[in-house]
Amino acid sequence: MEKPATLPGVRAEMIRTARLTQHVLRCGPQDGVPVVFIHGNFSAALYWEETMLALPAGFQGIAPDLRGYGWTEDKPVDATRNYRDWSDDLAELFEALRLPPAHLVGWSLGGGVALACAMDHAPRVRSVTLINPVSPYGFGGTKDLEGTPCYDDFAGSGGGVVSPEFIRRIKEGDRGADDPNSPRNIINAFYYKPPFRAVREEDFLTGSLAERIGADRYPGDFVPSANWPNVAPGNWGVINAGAPKYLTRFVPELLALQPKPPILWIRGSHDMIVSDNSMFDLGTLGKLGFVPGWPGEAVFPPQPMVSQTRAVLERYAAAGGRFEEHVLLDTAHSPHIEKPAEFNAIFHAFLHKE
Repeated sequence: MEKPATLPGVRAEMIRTARLTQHVLRCGPQDGVPVVFIHGNFSAALYWEETMLALPAGFQGIAPDLRGYGWTEDKPVDATRNYRDWSDDLAELFEALRLPPAHLVGWSLGGGVALACAMDHAPRVRSVTLINPVSPYGFGGTKDLEGTPCYDDFAGSGGGVVSPEFIRRIKEGDRGADDPNSPRNIINAFYYKPPFRAVREEDFLTGSLAERIGADRYPGDFVPSANWPNVAPGNWGVINAGAPKYLTRFVPELLALQPKPPILWIRGSHDMIVSDNSMFDLGTLGKLGFVPGWPGEAVFPPQPMVSQTRAVLERYAAAGGRFEEHVLLDTAHSPHIEKPAEFNAIFHAFLHKE
């Protein structure tokens, strides 16, 4: 797949590290304070270009394509390490670029990666900004504010819950707009609050379609389960890495982290991907009747993703950390793209404080 040209002022580099060769976008002075942007699932580094270019003077922007995405060297994701394949890749990138401590910015899945990097490589992290982040308990298969698993085997999360039709369309490079399940229409319906359309829609779609497909890439493998919806997480791939099965120690480690970097949390008011009633969560879809056999609210309710995040960050603050939450109105999963001026005003003020 041909790589789109970068915007003026952004340069693309291939950075060889001990773990893999990473495709990295950079802008700003190389001696500037580093701000490292970590994209989410079904996206790529190029989604950050406008945000990078808007950084205040004295900051440099760095955005890698994560393992399994974009134009970074293709290697599998070991889900049993949760986000640590990615956080270790980032640490190697910091080493290769000889970066001082950096501000991390994580969007969606990238929010989990940013927090993992802060825990695994604390001396390298100055602050963390979370944009519509995945819950600290992972995506799918949990209930209540403590992230209690719906089932002991974490059924209802992991690689088996992704639509096979969506996977097929990615693999075939579908750029159509006639079917609601097309990648283009999924992006426009859920990344943004309609009728918003990104100016660089074609480039963004190309970046998303570069995601690697497979049992050890996206979405990952799965195993059968006697529990609804009859699939549980496997050991490999992107979606399993964010499954609660492999995140049982994530929250305790985050709360125990010393020192605790300050956290900025920005989210869209109309996000339907990371939500207390996510349209990508089987608890929500079962409740609405879209997935047959739903065992009911007591067994498998919609995962309260946003409320889980807030509860954990409140505990983080009580344990000596700091966080602030901002909600951008009339935006969905991508407030930095939908309302860049409002986003940057909050984000830049945070950078200058920290």
